[in-house]
Amino acid sequence: MSTDNSTIARYDKSDFLSAVRVLEQGGVIAYPTDTIWGIGCDATNTEAVARIFSIKRRCDSKSMLSLVDSPGRLQQYVTDLPELTWQLLDCATRPMTIIYPDVKGLAPNLLAEDGSAGLRITAERFSHDLCERFRKPIVSTSANFSGMKAPACFRDIDAELLALVDYVVEYRQDDTTPAVASSVVKLGPGSLIKIIRP
Repeated sequence: MSTDNSTIARYDKSDFLSAVRVLEQGGVIAYPTDTIWGIGCDATNTEAVARIFSIKRRCDSKSMLSLVDSPGRLQQYVTDLPELTWQLLDCATRPMTIIYPDVKGLAPNLLAEDGSAGLRITAERFSHDLCERFRKPIVSTSANFSGMKAPACFRDIDAELLALVDYVVEYRQDDTTPAVASSVVKLGPGSLIKIIRP
């Protein structure tokens, strides 16, 4: 599930700290992830999450996933983390989002009616360090208006959407490598696995 960023230049510290500051203030950022560019906020902040729904023109019944930096962080938010989690992640050939049952600590408007939510451990340099520094999950939803095509790279993002966020990360804006969304699976009772997106 790792992402090789060895050919990508190290990000600028001031750019990184600006993104952290906006998150800490309850703002919304546009940022690169281990998959496509996303817009994100503090995943524990209900008002910030509601603002992302508004920016994307998306009804709040549609779920959004969140990124974390490590298995340890994941375990802070998932009650009784299934052992199957590690088997799935070990076998993944690309970034994998897992929808877990009984998630705790996230903003209520990130949870489905059954209390589940999607979380992904990111290995991409910037988003990983951002989650690690912020010490909380960060919402990651594709940087596009609802119903529109997800951006394959930064230059595909609608300028109107970028104008609605509080900070646009500079790192990887010139990276034109096409990106794809993560695979998505849902874990149910009794180790039941439902493939949402292969």
